[in-house]
Amino acid sequence: PFGPGPVKALEHFLAMAERDGYKTRNIDNYAGDFEFGEGDEVLGIFAHLDVVPAGSGWDTDPYEPVIKDGRLYARGSSDDKGPTMACYYALKIIKDLGLPVSKRVRFIVGTDEESGWGDMEYYFAHSGLKDPDFGFSPDAEFPIINGEKGNITEYLHFAGENNGAFTLNTFEAGLRDNMVPESATAVFTADSTLAELQEKLAAFTAAENLKAELVQEGDAFRVTVIGKSAHGSTPELGLNAATYLAKFLDQFAFNGAAKVYLDTTANVLHQDFAGENLGVAYTDAKMGALSMNAGIFKFDRNSDDNTITLNFRYPQGTDAQTIKAELEKLDGVTAVTLSEHEHTPHYVPADDPLVSTLLSVYEKQTGLKGYEQVIGGGTFGR
Repeated sequence: PFGPGPVKALEHFLAMAERDGYKTRNIDNYAGDFEFGEGDEVLGIFAHLDVVPAGSGWDTDPYEPVIKDGRLYARGSSDDKGPTMACYYALKIIKDLGLPVSKRVRFIVGTDEESGWGDMEYYFAHSGLKDPDFGFSPDAEFPIINGEKGNITEYLHFAGENNGAFTLNTFEAGLRDNMVPESATAVFTADSTLAELQEKLAAFTAAENLKAELVQEGDAFRVTVIGKSAHGSTPELGLNAATYLAKFLDQFAFNGAAKVYLDTTANVLHQDFAGENLGVAYTDAKMGALSMNAGIFKFDRNSDDNTITLNFRYPQGTDAQTIKAELEKLDGVTAVTLSEHEHTPHYVPADDPLVSTLLSVYEKQTGLKGYEQVIGGGTFGR
């Protein structure tokens, strides 16, 4: 249901578990599981086998693992196949040594964690088993993550009609709402020569330390800006190609819907990682600050429904509707809509038995002081 790659990974994982003596279940290619141990309580281990798009800039094939200098290079090696396999072999060691366990362990692997979590929704509706009493996801970092911010994607809608000396035909960027766009491309007509536009682009890229290309295609010009991708929960670590492209184009005399679209992108969204320009900035003492990633841009002058996709990671104390109400105040936005899936903030106190046990084990094994953490990323831990 989520493509051939995740299904292939699921089948391979379950075949490996069968090889090692576990009785596995494939829940219609959405997810799979197996159990080990005895007991009334069930500990769930929640992992995922899907990955985010590989993007560009790889020195090796992202889907052909390479070990170099003691490190494994491949898409998903840390998110989440590497940690999944670490947990798998930790459980296998317990099984092979015959160590006693007082609870049943159910190892659950999904195939849609990076998108809409349709795998877990389907799994729990069709598993036919009692839900785990508690659990964890090997999908973050040590010593522990016991809090995750809420996650909601909201869409800004714009008109498209624009005419004049400068006319924006199309503007496109981004692959996922939870990724910083690595490249952005616009096609436009202009009352300028190719040489004049290239001179302005050269000055812009030199000032911003970016790479870009501008070419003429018939009566129009195509400009592409290259930024740097990053995870949507940490947009400040990337360079949003879309907002930089809009910043370049915003110097020209576009009008109508194009002016609104470019102005919003260049002057409101550019480097507004905390949502201050949007009026949605919020900080909670325990869970930290809200963050915003402008992930997908789609504009066509012949369409009356152009969009900018904004992904918010928000702490307790604010919510999706509060954010939406502020976005609706933006000049020129025709509508604001919300994604179908929302994850509300999740926090498990440090004195919770599972959290305190995991922290004590961390301290015993490493000799380091354990501490709680809250992240903007979302995992099956919630």
